[in-house]
Amino acid sequence: MMNDAVIQVKDFRKTYGDVIAVDGISFEVRKGEIFGLLGPNGAGKTSTLESLEGLRAPNGGTLHVAGVDPLSEPRKLRHVIGVQLQTSGLPESITVDEAMRFFCAYHGVDPRTDLLDRLGLSEKRSAQYHQLSTGQKRRLSLALALAHDPEVLFLDEPTAGLDVATRVELHNMMREQREAGTTILLATHDMAEAEEMAGRIAILLHGKIVAMGTPMDITATGAGLTKVSVRTRDASLKAAGVSLPAVDHSSTSDEYQIYFSSDIGPTVAAIIDHIEEKQDTLIDLRVERPSLEDRFLEITTVGESQ
Repeated sequence: MMNDAVIQVKDFRKTYGDVIAVDGISFEVRKGEIFGLLGPNGAGKTSTLESLEGLRAPNGGTLHVAGVDPLSEPRKLRHVIGVQLQTSGLPESITVDEAMRFFCAYHGVDPRTDLLDRLGLSEKRSAQYHQLSTGQKRRLSLALALAHDPEVLFLDEPTAGLDVATRVELHNMMREQREAGTTILLATHDMAEAEEMAGRIAILLHGKIVAMGTPMDITATGAGLTKVSVRTRDASLKAAGVSLPAVDHSSTSDEYQIYFSSDIGPTVAAIIDHIEEKQDTLIDLRVERPSLEDRFLEITTVGESQ
């Protein structure tokens, strides 16, 4: 185990009767790291999160969060973690202000009205929970999770249902928490969010980790092709018979010729040579490496077919 590992998962296994939800996975999350946990529905993400949060008992392996065993030390665990779930167990009639005061009293800290203000809930402090929109409920859940400055923060689909401005604010808060040393475990279906926010990610499929590393590590592997989009003045690349090295396939979109290359060096060089040879003029050239979403779909599609 790494000395600075705050979350430690070793050979973790979770079953429900004959169904294996998580099949002996291991990973660690370092202090001040945002770690993304990705996977399709049923991959084992929620079972892993809930076991780390002390809500479910593992059927095998060991779990530690900030040196705490979630199963045997639940009271201690509550004060070192903050949890934002997809659904909340708050009473429908509780007000935003009451919820904040209740959670802060439980953790022995002053009410964090500053978090309500920052997350756009200051005008909803007297509103009952059932009167909040889906986005407002998720913002309240995040505020409650952060209220006691937890050492470890669990976020389950944190930006689902949020508007663009609140999403940006949430990401800014996540970065601030990371810089302050908070360890964040992020479960999300939003590949762009994971690629932007997570330092490392693990992809779960059928209860097993099928890929783990930085987003760059994961997108650099596999059969992902790089997209090269080119627009020229005279559209000389659209002429019949133009052949470029390392191109798997190509297409046309509006004024652009689009190539999918397995090796962009020779492809781009040949494009430039062709344009110069035809005395054409390059207007725009864009190179887009495979995204995390592309790689995720490749991994999960292959995994599902096996």
